[in-house]
Amino acid sequence: MHEHGFVRVATATPYVRTADVDHNVEGILSEAKKAHDRQVDLVVYPELCVSSYAIDDLHLQNALLDASEAAIATIAEKTRELTPVLVIGAPLRRNAKLYNCAIVVARGQVLGVVPKSYLPNYREFYEKRYFTHGRNCQDLWIALNGDDVPFGTDLIFAASNLSGFIFGAEICEDFWSPNPPGTLAALAGALILCNLSASPITIGRAADRHLHCQSSSSRSICAYVYSASGHGESTTDLAWDGQGVIYELGGLVAESVRFDLEGELCVADIDTDRIAGERIRNQTFSDAAEAHGRPEDIYRRIMFEHVYQVGDIGLKRGVRRFPFVPDNAKTLDEDCYEAFNIQVDALMRRLQATGAKSLAIGVSGGLDSTHALIVASKACDRLGLPRSTIRGYTMPGFGTSDETKANAWKLMEAFGITAEEIDIKPAARRMLEDIGHPFANGEPVHDVTFENVQAGLRTDYLFRLAGHHGGFVLGTGDLSELALGWCTYGVGDQMSHYGVNAGVPKTLIRFLIRWTVATEQFLPQVSDVLNAVHDTIISPELVPAGEDGEMQNTEALIGPYELNDLFLHHTIRYGQKPDKIAFIAWHAWRDIRAGAWPSGFPEQRKNEYDLPEIAGWLEAFLRRFFAHSQYKRSALPNGPKVSSQGALSPRGDWRAPSDAVADVWIDQLREKLPPGTLE
Repeated sequence: MHEHGFVRVATATPYVRTADVDHNVEGILSEAKKAHDRQVDLVVYPELCVSSYAIDDLHLQNALLDASEAAIATIAEKTRELTPVLVIGAPLRRNAKLYNCAIVVARGQVLGVVPKSYLPNYREFYEKRYFTHGRNCQDLWIALNGDDVPFGTDLIFAASNLSGFIFGAEICEDFWSPNPPGTLAALAGALILCNLSASPITIGRAADRHLHCQSSSSRSICAYVYSASGHGESTTDLAWDGQGVIYELGGLVAESVRFDLEGELCVADIDTDRIAGERIRNQTFSDAAEAHGRPEDIYRRIMFEHVYQVGDIGLKRGVRRFPFVPDNAKTLDEDCYEAFNIQVDALMRRLQATGAKSLAIGVSGGLDSTHALIVASKACDRLGLPRSTIRGYTMPGFGTSDETKANAWKLMEAFGITAEEIDIKPAARRMLEDIGHPFANGEPVHDVTFENVQAGLRTDYLFRLAGHHGGFVLGTGDLSELALGWCTYGVGDQMSHYGVNAGVPKTLIRFLIRWTVATEQFLPQVSDVLNAVHDTIISPELVPAGEDGEMQNTEALIGPYELNDLFLHHTIRYGQKPDKIAFIAWHAWRDIRAGAWPSGFPEQRKNEYDLPEIAGWLEAFLRRFFAHSQYKRSALPNGPKVSSQGALSPRGDWRAPSDAVADVWIDQLREKLPPGTLE
């Protein structure tokens, strides 16, 4: 895990008792020991957890302040042999002022103290009665139990031996302010922001915290670890729920159980490598750092050597099997609605712009052409055009099965489009004969030329038909095929006038077809055919069935699309190294029973893969993607980007040379995999 840039973080909700420092120390230590046993690297505790938060004027009692300061020394000493770095909250005095502080402790040493910048003094809060704000505290030190310790809001902490383990801290109200100090810490280089919070619970407060954590992690391109006070704080006027949440780049990674009576640890692994890579890609982040005076030159970076457990300690985070497919059941319908309507709206605009009298589309009875037909039908409906505007052509070749041909006709009839059939076999035989191909002499040679003759003829017919009927060719090829180069270049399925599926990977197309049926976008007879198409094997149907009746199987040749789409996502969206992609894929797909599946995913389609399978298909993907296929993408027709996870248009997300080699990626994969994985 650590070798791939992950850092294990936790929010801790210790069992506390109001103003009972000794008791609170025991609660803090108990959670620290749990964290050590779970190989946690960083633990974030609630605000003022040493003294308690809701104790009002007791914060001004010297006995309690002395006890709180002494408690820091106790915690440091008793965690000397523990792995986690602790970020705990306590009131500390400096120069006759009292500060609400975050104290960072690692292996028996206090690394630094960060004071709270913004003190709430409205409604139920009266912090200015006790504390001094720390906004102007930079380049200072604090005397703490006989040691001088770095003190100020200009601190970030970095492990010298774990490159992604860099964090900063802010306290509760800080991230409710219009200009959170954590943002500057992120601009200074912190990849993880910690928030020690008290935050009493009221109706809607939990959602508000989620909003701020999500926003902070997204806007500051970081991970955000938030820990709020729980049971044991004073309930004189308030109540506490102990909410802990961990966000990464705007996505929720983990959250605690609220209103728990016992101490609780919420653990998740943060991908700091992904965060750092995203900052490289997002030039606005660098511009903001420059505009704010280059905080990295101003902040003090407190270095420490982190002692962590080396080796395989698992992975404590959900890993999406289908990164392009909506995985949140609560927003599932909305996400699918957006994906579908992006395509529909884009096609509507192209129809308006061209004034086309028709749409020519090849209907094979497979997934891609079916989805393109769905989009085209909805576009016509919304523009008030008759569906006869769509001219669908099924063009059986040497490998066309009766099932897909029948499905193609059922689809065209169910959608009420103009439907025709053109048998391309005579023209294909003539072309094969003209070029001297052995198949023309009766030899069973089914090579690339044999396949491309058929694919090219289909496209050639479509272009001539589009011109003949005053329209344009609607491309059906998808994002996954473009990534793998699984399309015939030029006069082939790589080319069209508008590629409506170019931003949609195969896994999402399959899912959207299911969504179309589930949400009854069309009449029942259409849904029946869509279900049949969904369950059909993916095949180009260019090679005749074998003696055993087996059809040409695309995934047996180029790998399962569910793996290829995962490889594609982590390659183009985050530039992850191949060995890390293999690591992620293995955790996602090694156990059919582990992790979450998309809502409504068919049981019969659930698969699992071992590491050699994953590595083998990944190597094939790397070779096809980096070395063999870019020239096809460089000549890509127009088509809409659909997913924020990435697209391959040379005018948009992906620009690359057509004559590159894949050696760097393949060598890195082979070097880092366990010996014997790839033979």
